[in-house]
Amino acid sequence: MTLLIMAAGMGSRFGGLKQIEPVGPNGEFIIDYSVYDAKLAGFTKVVFIIKEENYEIFKETIGKRFDGIIDVEYVFQKNDDIPSFVGDTSYRSKPWGTGHAILAAKNNIDENFAIINADDFYDRDAFFKMAEFLKISKENEYSIIGYSVENTITDAGSVKRGVLNTNNGYLVKLTESLIEKKDDAYLASPLDGSEPFIVHGDTMVSMNMIGFSPKIFEYLEEGIVEFFKANMSNLEKCEYLIPDVVSKLSNEGKVIIKVVPTTSVWLGMTYKEDKVMLVENIRKMIDKGMYPEKLN
Repeated sequence: MTLLIMAAGMGSRFGGLKQIEPVGPNGEFIIDYSVYDAKLAGFTKVVFIIKEENYEIFKETIGKRFDGIIDVEYVFQKNDDIPSFVGDTSYRSKPWGTGHAILAAKNNIDENFAIINADDFYDRDAFFKMAEFLKISKENEYSIIGYSVENTITDAGSVKRGVLNTNNGYLVKLTESLIEKKDDAYLASPLDGSEPFIVHGDTMVSMNMIGFSPKIFEYLEEGIVEFFKANMSNLEKCEYLIPDVVSKLSNEGKVIIKVVPTTSVWLGMTYKEDKVMLVENIRKMIDKGMYPEKLN
């Protein structure tokens, strides 16, 4: 099994490269803990999606940490890697989104795999639940790890989460939303501009830990052509996002998507204020024996 780590984002809300921000007692990054947990769960290869201009700093600060521990490969998300009919988009600096990023790895992955964000601490149970699924899943059966929304919130501001509606454990609808605490519940404001709605603490949300078979690359190649044809008048802002892709595939009946609940608690650095809490929680987990004092 392969772990595909999306690390090409610009980190605008945090300010800088969150992926190489030290959070452990010996300078460990969030990525170090993700790879540690993934390897325990049975993953055997890591593929990093990065910007080409960040290759050297990633290789020197992250890649070398895993020498002899797990196989590591790099792929580049390039803004000019798009269908030719789109034309010149050199004016755009922002990446084309997570769906476009995953497609960049099509030549590096031939087995079932999971995606995660580089700057989110997913917690160990989530990796084990995903690994269990990937070992037995079929070609057109994908999975999303479902977190209780109350386990994914920061006090520093709103967060982007995918609200999951399910039926018998399978995805019916995924609504990408900005979520913030409101009294004893949470207010979800859909990114598509539709009416905000209230969710409660045990409502399941996606943190972009999603499991796929290699078949997803075919769907992504087909879908990105449709995406650009539909967004030719919006090329400065549009994004080809994996939650939109999997929702569409599910709605069309091409795949079924199992929502796998986890008891894991998310930690991350959406905002600079989050770092103190993240460092404190990692320290507590080390003191409990969950992680060694020094990972590598």
